[in-house]
Amino acid sequence: MTTDGCDSMEGSPTIIEAMLGSNFSKSLHESNATKNSSCGSVSVGFPITMMVTGMVGNTLALILVYISYRKKENKRKKSFLLCIGSLALTDLFGQLLTSPIVISVYRADLKWGRIDPSGHLCAFFGVCMTTFGLCALFLASAMAIERAMAITNPHWYSNNMKTSVTKQTLAVIWCLVLLFALLPIAGVGKYTRQWPGTWCFISTGDREVPGNMFFAITFAVLGIFSLLVTLSCNVVTIRGLIIRCKTKSGTSQSSKQWERLTTETVIQLLGIMCVLLICWSPLLVLMLRMISTQVSSHECNSTAVTSNNTSGRDIHLDCNFFLTAIRLASLNQILDPWVYLLLREILLRKFCLVASAVSNCSVEEHKETPTALDALNKSNQDGKPQSS
Repeated sequence: MTTDGCDSMEGSPTIIEAMLGSNFSKSLHESNATKNSSCGSVSVGFPITMMVTGMVGNTLALILVYISYRKKENKRKKSFLLCIGSLALTDLFGQLLTSPIVISVYRADLKWGRIDPSGHLCAFFGVCMTTFGLCALFLASAMAIERAMAITNPHWYSNNMKTSVTKQTLAVIWCLVLLFALLPIAGVGKYTRQWPGTWCFISTGDREVPGNMFFAITFAVLGIFSLLVTLSCNVVTIRGLIIRCKTKSGTSQSSKQWERLTTETVIQLLGIMCVLLICWSPLLVLMLRMISTQVSSHECNSTAVTSNNTSGRDIHLDCNFFLTAIRLASLNQILDPWVYLLLREILLRKFCLVASAVSNCSVEEHKETPTALDALNKSNQDGKPQSS
């Protein structure tokens, strides 16, 4: 988006008008209004592009999950497919409920009051941001835990991990996160318009609001905790896959197959960890920093006029960083279906086919076994090693 430069000029005419004549002031108003209008028309393309891209990716993921879930031979993967489908559905609804509001604000020349005079829409937007953000993080953790259990304790997993347990876990995650997001509606915490006035989120600087610091800190801590759980479980899964691959080392086709599948799964897990860290850690860390310094992004709307002093410039810098951080977190909704499912079916498959060709392995044999996790689950379910 290009709103940062546009919005930073919004308050400047009030100072200049005090120094210049009324005729020049009038012309300055007109030129500045034209500039803001053109900036808004250019910037609206960013949320539109994100919404369309997110809808396409998550819809494709839901279709693939539905097709795979209906197949009888995929019974051992149904818990994982439920988690992926829930994540895609969560990201899709997050895009559908928030993006149209942002687009409307841009079309209203970045004036939130035109579309939300009562302020109720801001609270709704904040609830959506909190709910779908934390849900995505917790669902990623649930999938990481599920994968780790399948690798480290496959016999327990195959006997106890039922789809009913998965459904109950997903329902509990959604309900608890929604209840947490509704705390500001009940008077604990506060949702405010954030810089540049096109979105609403948790206030990080209003200590006088009852429970606001508790709410903001809890959100950041829960997010960081979820990231740590996901990263730890993925590391455990990668270690388990490598150990299992070494036990199958040899010159047989089965050993080579396991090496290819382990490589494929490790690449995917590393990709998931990188995406989560890049998309979410800036926002969560910056939130804690802004809480400690008692700075909130909505303060930029009032400090834009006085941004010539050092304190104003520091606050404005934090606000721009916060805007970039929330864009990265929103980008995670677009990347999720690709790193969890679509890239697995497209790019990683091509990579492994090339690797198979280099090692003179059969392409047909590679297509028969989609993932290392599937091969491991099937071998434990059948009670004998996976054969090619």
